Amino acid sequence: MAVVESEPKVREASCCGMATSPVTVADAERLAPMFKALGDPVRLQMVSMIAASPELCVCEITPAFDLSSGTISHHLRTLRQAGLVDCERRGTFVYYWIRPEALESLSALLSKA
Repeated sequence: MAVVESEPKVREASCCGMATSPVTVADAERLAPMFKALGDPVRLQMVSMIAASPELCVCEITPAFDLSSGTISHHLRTLRQAGLVDCERRGTFVYYWIRPEALESLSALLSKA
């Protein structure tokens, strides 16, 4: 059986934009909740929907999922607590928008050369 060297995989990963330097403790503590929130497929879809428009009403998010309104609220609250989205209540509806600085932080970590 041939021995496969791991060095080419390291080169491949760095050419694809993955971080090549260790994450600081402060950055890890700040970014981990964002990655954790995005680790759920429903929340990842929600963030994608919200990021695709300047703002999105919860009434536009809810029909996209076969989930109860309580579960939708839980996912949106998790995204807010992670710092990925922000919101504002207007009458009976809540409008969500992406926090660009959060996406910039995640992108900067993943694209370090």
